[in-house]
Amino acid sequence: MHITILTLGTRGDVQPFIALGVGLQQAGHIVRIASQANFESDICDRGFEFALISGNPKEGVESAQGQALLQSKNPIAVVRNLGNVLEPIFKPVLIDSWEACQGTDVIIGGGFPFWGVDIAEKLGIPFYFAYLTPNYPTTAFPNILTPQYLGKLGGIYNRFSHTFMNQLFWQFFRKPINDFRQSTLGLAPIGFRENALTNMEKAQTNYLIGCSPSVHPKPKDWSNRVHLTGYWFLDAPDNFIPPADLVEFLKAGSPPVYIGFGSMGGEEAQKISQIALKALDKTLQRGIFLSGWGGIKNSLPDTIFQIDNIPHSWLFPQMSCIVHHGGAGTTAATFRSGVPVVIVPFFGDQPFWAYQAAKLGVSPPMINKNNLTVETLAQAIATAIENQSIGKKAAILGEKIRSENGVAKVVEILQSNFSAKF
Repeated sequence: MHITILTLGTRGDVQPFIALGVGLQQAGHIVRIASQANFESDICDRGFEFALISGNPKEGVESAQGQALLQSKNPIAVVRNLGNVLEPIFKPVLIDSWEACQGTDVIIGGGFPFWGVDIAEKLGIPFYFAYLTPNYPTTAFPNILTPQYLGKLGGIYNRFSHTFMNQLFWQFFRKPINDFRQSTLGLAPIGFRENALTNMEKAQTNYLIGCSPSVHPKPKDWSNRVHLTGYWFLDAPDNFIPPADLVEFLKAGSPPVYIGFGSMGGEEAQKISQIALKALDKTLQRGIFLSGWGGIKNSLPDTIFQIDNIPHSWLFPQMSCIVHHGGAGTTAATFRSGVPVVIVPFFGDQPFWAYQAAKLGVSPPMINKNNLTVETLAQAIATAIENQSIGKKAAILGEKIRSENGVAKVVEILQSNFSAKF
């Protein structure tokens, strides 16, 4: 098979789909990955075909303007104005995606690119929607972008939350997607009462969810087209050599606390970095700071090591505790490591993962970003490290996840479905 994977976002968003590409390539398939320019070397170094997608709608959502709109209490204004922010970014993304999928047998929408189903409809080929969160309509739990504690309201509310959020999400993209379907693909527009999910259901789409059933079991009312495969990890290459100064730092004392908050930047990142430094000092812990989320402008004590990028699979098992924002990829790597976690979520699916970590007993209760202080972070770090129950549960969960192979499961599903069709 020739398989095209469309994937956009941060490194944590894209890496799992490179991992899928590795598994598919090892199974003898030709893999093309369409993504942003900053991932070209990562993709080409693995021997994949690369296709450029020249924009990223997620940047619009996560921009200062996009985030300010999402904080608005007027949902109509949010839909109208955020749609205006996204539209100019979105048009070239759709055209580039269409061009990237030419001459392929199967399309995988990796994470965000749900519009792969429209392209697959035009080309008459299978489409798989692959993503990292167990978010598909069910009565078992609410949509992951809504407060999880409201799940106590029951199955009717849970199902409604999925319907409502899917329809709200669709309003951001309805106009550019329908313009794309009509002007580029020559297809009929999707009706107002429909949305991206109903369009995929109409196409009998298979859903590949890169999450461990040990973390979130599959609900009984999910379609048999929804596959909870296990995580998709991209491990460090066999010839990986860690920086010598980092190895020396790790050997020089007790296991440190990892601190990383994704791609956050600006004044907020500087404020959080100062809180984290003081919390580590208060708890007498050494620390490793990921500089990609804003860095630290002041000089650092000998107890802190700052690094720009390092494979989680190598670093995380050597930590005493992992503090982060709750991104799906970082959370997966943390669970796999068997190390306790402290999550301070900010938006999107991050509160869901914080809720799930606490429910699994591998972390203290999440810290709301509005309640983040030196005292609350220090207390959470101390609890995560010293609470034997948290440490034991984290270790057991790590063992379970390390025994799974989500990439192999995806390869099996694609090959089985393709063979059955042809």
